Amino acid sequence: MRRKLFVVAMLAVVAAGGLTACAGSDPNVLKVGTEGVYAPFTFQGADGKLSGYDVDVAQAVGDRLGKKVEFVQTPWEAIFAGLESKRFDLVANQVTVNEERAAKYALSMPYTTSTGVIVTRADNTAISTLADLKGKTCAQVAVSNWTTVSAEAGARIEAVEGFVQAIQLLKAGRVDATVNDSLVVAEYMKKTGDTSVQVAGRPGAVTRQAFVARKGDAVVTEVDMALDKLRADGTLAKISEKYFGTDVSQ
Repeated sequence: MRRKLFVVAMLAVVAAGGLTACAGSDPNVLKVGTEGVYAPFTFQGADGKLSGYDVDVAQAVGDRLGKKVEFVQTPWEAIFAGLESKRFDLVANQVTVNEERAAKYALSMPYTTSTGVIVTRADNTAISTLADLKGKTCAQVAVSNWTTVSAEAGARIEAVEGFVQAIQLLKAGRVDATVNDSLVVAEYMKKTGDTSVQVAGRPGAVTRQAFVARKGDAVVTEVDMALDKLRADGTLAKISEKYFGTDVSQ
């Protein structure tokens, strides 16, 4: 019995120590949660290293703050839970600014501006607007702003892990469309030259993406100051040009 009590007590001490270590953070390190599978924003480069627009912007923010950036690759479906459990300080994954997120998290100033597009098979002439999605099936990442847009338009949602899987289902005829960021779709078209799919329509709404931190975390104030300076000295524009050939940071 004593042995059992001793083991339980020791486990409690270890657990408490683990919680303390998790809650505490090195002021010289900025831990950033990102997917690593959402090109051209966050993906594995040819050299196996984490690359992408969001990755470069987060690194530039860290450099400006004089902090070492450590990326923690996390599936999109678990990324906010990871933030809340303090696995990392910040999410950098093209998180669209909306009222629901602003109420729950601390959002930085936007560092990307884009629009959405509706993608269908090239031979589909029945879909060109959001209204045309009513009753149709869209392949969408479960927890995504574009999923909300599609669902509100009356589409049935086929949950997928990412844009590549959405395109695969679309080409196989298992879904009618997918709605996603215009920059992601443009990068896919440029990289693959795929003529079996098309941009059938543009919802028209402008979206803005920001870094996300826990509510009340002062890191957002630091990030905003860094973004201000990076925008002023042309760094954000330079990173944008690298990936998109135009400035998407405004």
